[in-house]
Amino acid sequence: MRGLLVVNPVATTTTERVRDVLASALAADLVLDTVVTKGRGHGVELGARAVELGVDVVIALGGDGTVNEVVNGMVHNGPIADGPAFAVVPGGSTNVFVRALGYSASPVEATGELLDALRAGRSRQISLGEAVYGDERRWFTFCFGVGLDARVVDRVERRRSGGRRNSPGLFLRTAAVQVARGTGRGSPTIELETTAAHSDVPGQRDGTNDDLAAAQRLAPADPAGPPGEATDSDADRQIALGIVCNTRPWTYLHSRPVLACPDASFDTGLDLLALRRVRMSSVLRTGRQILASDGAPHGRNVVSRHDAATMRFRSEVPIPLQMDGEYLGESDEVLLTHHPRVLRVIG
Repeated sequence: MRGLLVVNPVATTTTERVRDVLASALAADLVLDTVVTKGRGHGVELGARAVELGVDVVIALGGDGTVNEVVNGMVHNGPIADGPAFAVVPGGSTNVFVRALGYSASPVEATGELLDALRAGRSRQISLGEAVYGDERRWFTFCFGVGLDARVVDRVERRRSGGRRNSPGLFLRTAAVQVARGTGRGSPTIELETTAAHSDVPGQRDGTNDDLAAAQRLAPADPAGPPGEATDSDADRQIALGIVCNTRPWTYLHSRPVLACPDASFDTGLDLLALRRVRMSSVLRTGRQILASDGAPHGRNVVSRHDAATMRFRSEVPIPLQMDGEYLGESDEVLLTHHPRVLRVIG
C-alpha cells in the first residue's frame, strides 16, 4: 500500500524525535513518502497532489489546521469515489477531528490504532461541510463559526503569533474578555436560513456539486413544508452568533468534550447552536449547558438545528468567520452545504 505522510513541522505537541519514530512505524506497513509542509497552504497542494498520484492513503501528522488543508486539497475538485483514504496522527493542541473519529489524543497510541486499522482494512465514509463566501469555496471537517465564536478564534490566533502558548485557558479568557467588552452585544444581526437534510435537492446524497445552485436558490417556506425547503420560523431567523457542527464534540476542554451540538454526527447533516443575543449571563448559562455530559443547550435565547442540508448566514455588514478552528476573515454572507459520504477515513 502506498502512502503519503504530510508532516507539520511546527505541530504543537509533537517533537522532531517523536515525528521520526512515528514515521518509521508507519513506513513498516506502507511504501511511505514523507513531506514536511513549508507554510500555510502547502497542505492543500500536497492533498491535491496525492489524488493526482493515486496514492492509497494520505496521513496528516499535525493539528486540525493541517487536517483541514490536506482534506481541502484532496476534495478540491470534488469528491472522487476511488480517491485516497485519509488518516490522522494527532500533533496539535486540541486535535478535535482525529479524536472525533475515535482515536487517542496521544500520537504514539493513535499511530498504533491507525496501524491496526490499516492491517484490518477498516475504513468508513464520512460527511464534510462546504462553505461558499465571497469568491471563496472551502470544505470543513468538524465545525464552522460565525460571529463571536470566530472573533475569539481571531484574537487567539493573534496572541499565539505573539508567542502565547495555545491552551483551553487561552480560549476561555479570550472569550470572556470579548463578551465583557461588549463585542457580542455590539455585533450585527445575522439572518439565518436552513433547509432540512435528506431532501430531494440534487447533489445532497452523493456529495457532488452538480446542483449546488439549486440549494442556493431555496427561499424561506412554511416550517411544516416538505424536506428541502427552508424550515426556519420568523422568531428563529435572527441570531447574534452561530456554531455549526458536522460531528460531536465541537471542541475539547483538555480531555472534556464540549457538546455545542450533542446530536451532531458524521452520518447526518449539519447541526447548529446559535444565540439570539450575546450577554454575559446568557453566554455563561449556555456555557454550563454545553459542558454538561448529559445536557443540551436550551432556553429562550437558544436557536438550534439538527440534520440540515444547508445553512445560510447573511448580515448587512461583514461578520467574522472561522472554520475548523482557523480564522477566515469577514463576509456579509456565507452558504454552508452538507455533503454526505465524501471522504473515506481509516478507522
